[in-house]
Amino acid sequence: MNPMQGLFVFRKTEIQENVSPTIHPRTSMFFMEVCEVHERFILGPSELTSSSVPKQYQYLLALAFAIKEINENPNILPNITLGFHFLCGYFFAKTNYKATLSLLSTRHRFLPNFKCDIQNSLVSLIGGFCSETTANVATILALYNIPQFTFTSLPSMQGDKMEFPSMYRMVPNEAHQYRGVVHLFHHFGWTWIGLVAMDDENGDRFLQTVVPLLSLNKMCYSFILKTPKRTYKDEILMLVLQLQEQYPVLMESKANVYFVYGEPPGLHILRMLLFAAETVSLPPLGKVWIVTSQWNFESLSFQTSWDIQTFHGALSFTVHSSQPPGFQEFLQNVKPSWAQRDGFIQEFWQQAFNCSLKSSLQQEEIKQPCTGEEKLGSLPGVLFEMSMTGYSYNIYNAVYAVAHSLHAMLVLRSKYERLGGHRQPIHSVHPWKLHPFLLGLSFNNSARDIVRFDETGEIVSGFDVTNWVTFPNGSFVRLTVGRLDPQAPRGQELTLNDDQIVWHKSFKQVQPVSVCNDPCYPGYSKKKKEGDFFCCYECASCPEGMISNQRDMDSCLECPEDHYPTKDKTQCIPKILSYLSFKDPLGIILAVLAISFSLITALVFGAFITHQETPIVKANNRSITYILLISLLLCFLCSFLFIGQPVRVSCLLRQITFGIIFSVALSSVLAKTFTVVLAFMATRPGSRVRKWVGKRMADCIILLCTFIQACICIIWLTTSAPFPDKDMHSVNGEIILECKEGSATMFYCVLGYMGFLAIVSFTVAFLARKLPDSFNEAKFITFSMLVFCSVWLSFVPTYLSTKGKYMVAVEIFSILASSAGLLGCIFSPKCYIIVIRPELNSREQLIKRNNNNT
Repeated sequence: MNPMQGLFVFRKTEIQENVSPTIHPRTSMFFMEVCEVHERFILGPSELTSSSVPKQYQYLLALAFAIKEINENPNILPNITLGFHFLCGYFFAKTNYKATLSLLSTRHRFLPNFKCDIQNSLVSLIGGFCSETTANVATILALYNIPQFTFTSLPSMQGDKMEFPSMYRMVPNEAHQYRGVVHLFHHFGWTWIGLVAMDDENGDRFLQTVVPLLSLNKMCYSFILKTPKRTYKDEILMLVLQLQEQYPVLMESKANVYFVYGEPPGLHILRMLLFAAETVSLPPLGKVWIVTSQWNFESLSFQTSWDIQTFHGALSFTVHSSQPPGFQEFLQNVKPSWAQRDGFIQEFWQQAFNCSLKSSLQQEEIKQPCTGEEKLGSLPGVLFEMSMTGYSYNIYNAVYAVAHSLHAMLVLRSKYERLGGHRQPIHSVHPWKLHPFLLGLSFNNSARDIVRFDETGEIVSGFDVTNWVTFPNGSFVRLTVGRLDPQAPRGQELTLNDDQIVWHKSFKQVQPVSVCNDPCYPGYSKKKKEGDFFCCYECASCPEGMISNQRDMDSCLECPEDHYPTKDKTQCIPKILSYLSFKDPLGIILAVLAISFSLITALVFGAFITHQETPIVKANNRSITYILLISLLLCFLCSFLFIGQPVRVSCLLRQITFGIIFSVALSSVLAKTFTVVLAFMATRPGSRVRKWVGKRMADCIILLCTFIQACICIIWLTTSAPFPDKDMHSVNGEIILECKEGSATMFYCVLGYMGFLAIVSFTVAFLARKLPDSFNEAKFITFSMLVFCSVWLSFVPTYLSTKGKYMVAVEIFSILASSAGLLGCIFSPKCYIIVIRPELNSREQLIKRNNNNT
């Protein structure tokens, strides 16, 4: 195929070939050059013709369809006919430069800057499907400021408006696409990605952009595979050998998602590498392919029979496209008989349908003759698509953009001429004058889409998320499963319909997982593996008091103080309030004991009141006995201050009340003991102790001992009073409501003072145990003090080793036990005589017992 073949002029009513177009009355013609429709896969000169890409023929048809619509539309460019000249693109810069300069020369004569056929006015150039070709062409056009519509997103350093001021991009910037791919990975939880890129400057720039972008979004690459951009026939064997080294990396990688970047030549090479794997019996790849917008599932003519099932379920960000009405009908009318008007139709037809339009003498190989009635709709998708593809749609929009800007410029010129301005010939339109009308241009096309350029010359558009469903016969279906809108609010750029996605058959329609290792489930957090990517980690159980409620959390979260983790450490639940309440079984038992002992004490006190005139009650100071009984009754009742939710009042009264009342009880016991001792000492002749014997002495002992304890308590209250508090940490899952002593020193001073009184009482009672007492009360006091001291000595270690409500229960038990010891040891013998042996409670028995003791 001659690369310069294919000159078409589209008039108002027909399409015809025109090598030397003429100017018809009231009709002028403008030319738009179209570059690089048939790209070449270099296998050697002898195979050049057989290696074109039939699918790209739709680009030419989309251009012809758009110009046909414009020329038939009386509302756009009336009395003006648009035409186009077609040039093939090349892989070599010098050839692209020469082809571009030929556009600036007289037709069929290569004389740059000399153009004699002014009737054929070049207004713009549409083309550049590879960044290399685009940059080559743009370098020349920038000198002449001719509008160029390109379909590749150049890197920022090449696509800068200052360097290429005449360039208009028909696809959004690649940066949007990369961010969209990262959003896609994040949406599906894919963090372990394989990267495939061409081994050239663009591939390196892709990796330099994507690898940090993945890292910033907590993703990693499993491997990087670079494919050659193009190859020659004698290099195929080397590629196959190279594949045998790299293919195990693809197979053994844990990554189930491959992100592929490449322009059509590189993607053709990738297909060849995968095809070579099948020829050497390597297992097929069942992966998810994520491909950039350049991927269009197009095949070289010799690749049409290759299986594309490897790419079944692939996802790509394709250029947004709609279907202009009438386009498919236009395609259905395409016939090889257009040969007089289309220099490419015959070669396309032969390669697409694998038949021959030549005579048998001209055939280089035996092929079935073409009938001319073949239908484009019967071709598999890798060769041709009946629906307008994204690139074709952008060609269609580019033609309309030129037409609308040219129309606006001519309308403005017409207004100027009507106001008396200089009249200019219609063919004197200069291309650079279109730029003010193109920048900011906005119009509705026939598909009812808004086409708009921003101030940098980039089309304001987005990407369709396309799911490729392939079939064994080489056909495929495009499923639009989402949309990437760079203009959407942050975080809403990507929308997906997960239920519509068809995955590769190896996943059995279950959403694929692509991670370096199994995820850390709730209750565990990630722990970095030394020497590996941060995406590869171990899972460590959360420490005590911490949880993780999501998968793959970097660190565990600490529960609030009033919450605690569940057993599996996946959530925090509220701690229960813990205190010794009247509803608690332990609280009920202690309350019942306190009430029981209080009733018993009250009964004893009532018995003593009833028999207060009897000798056994009068013995050893009746008033002290009453004080002791009342204090013991209050000791039992003060236990209720320890039961129930602690509040400020109860905390203030608990220890203070207990300390003072117990001091009164112990002082009473000490007074009774001293009364007995002093009474026997006073019986000696000339004893000075006699003046101390009496009720006043006992009262002084009780008041003095109680006053000292009261002073200790007052100091405690004024310096560091007890207060209610919450203990969040002592018992897991509980908030202990307790009364803090305020000052542990003062608390133990109170206990120590009571212990001092008990020891003194024990010592005096022990020394007086053999005195001739009628009822031997000193012995009973000795036993009671032994019980008291035993209880409170065991109380201290037990109290310190328990927590929560059990600590309070220990103190209540100690109060009840020690009080019951005093009550039982001192008063049970007397109650026995009063209730059971009343005959012993008489004066005669008392005298008789005294005589016996003496």
